[in-house]
Amino acid sequence: MTTNQIEWRIIGETVPGASHIRAGIPNQDAILQVRESGRSLPIILSVADGHGSPKCFRSDYGSRFAVKKSAQIVGEFLDERRGNFDLTEIENRGKDYLPKEFVKKWRKTVEYHLKNNPFTDEEFKKLEEKSGANARKLIEENPLLAYGTTSLTVAMKEDFVLYLQLGDGDILNVSETGKVMKPLPEDARLLANETTSMCLPKAESDFRFSVQKISGAQSPALVLLSTDGYLNSFSDEVGFFQAGTDILNMLAAENGFDAVNENLKAWLEEATQMGSGDDCTVGIIYRPDVLKKPDTAEGSEIAAESSVKSQTEEVTAETPTSLLPVSTENPDDVTVTITIKKDKNKISAPPTVTVNNSAQESAKSADKNAEKESE
Repeated sequence: MTTNQIEWRIIGETVPGASHIRAGIPNQDAILQVRESGRSLPIILSVADGHGSPKCFRSDYGSRFAVKKSAQIVGEFLDERRGNFDLTEIENRGKDYLPKEFVKKWRKTVEYHLKNNPFTDEEFKKLEEKSGANARKLIEENPLLAYGTTSLTVAMKEDFVLYLQLGDGDILNVSETGKVMKPLPEDARLLANETTSMCLPKAESDFRFSVQKISGAQSPALVLLSTDGYLNSFSDEVGFFQAGTDILNMLAAENGFDAVNENLKAWLEEATQMGSGDDCTVGIIYRPDVLKKPDTAEGSEIAAESSVKSQTEEVTAETPTSLLPVSTENPDDVTVTITIKKDKNKISAPPTVTVNNSAQESAKSADKNAEKESE
């Protein structure tokens, strides 16, 4: 099969965190997929994770703006290079242009939204109750902080895959044999609850970027994007990697697409309830032509167990245990929050886990003009 004949399909879902539901906090994750038509290329899949810190009280807007602007900027970049498969030129140009243009457009959208929806006394009151008077000062000095978010984007063309990431979350590649790897280098600054963000002054310099050639064995069978709420629901990264292999196994089964597509939401809901308590978002791009039963990934001791059952106009799937985290002792009493820290020399602490019994008011609906501008 030539590269021009390769078919790619997409599955994606986002669910609010179990702790967020209990506290009345909106889903701060966002996901968006864009493709020209039907099953044709290019495909753009973008995921964003608004920060859980009280200072980032409009991050649900920030993440939605991020997926829209990322898809727009990457789409325009690919369209300008239609028919040009000089990967060196694409990589050299893209690593500078895409982060700068993306951050510029995102900030412009946030500023437009803020102009039409100024911070309210109620928002500042809740912020000060949770984080003190100094927190308000930080927001007044940098209003973008209220909209803080990470961003992960994958764009699929006939001859290459483009990866663009800022902050935490993960992009995984799964080969035909089930081997899992990360296409982007690790960022040593992403420790514990620290993350880079769209709201920071030099965000454009914090992106990770890569272009991967699609050519026979070099082509991934599956690309998985995930916000850290799903990864943090596992006891370690090995279990998370195994989930990537298991998903490929399930897609290889009869009616695999329907089974995964119809059950992904329930899996994520169970993951957040048993694990992190945070919002969980997963996006999957995969190649149906290589959906044969893969071997277990290197280093895995137990092969995935999956069962797909067909019923009249309904497909259900038993969840492999590796797709779900180990249950916490008392998940109803914990909230995991993300804190953005600028002091690189400070020793990172473990993620903050605190009892949270208070509810936070859902963010107000965006102004129609702002939403229209951000599309």
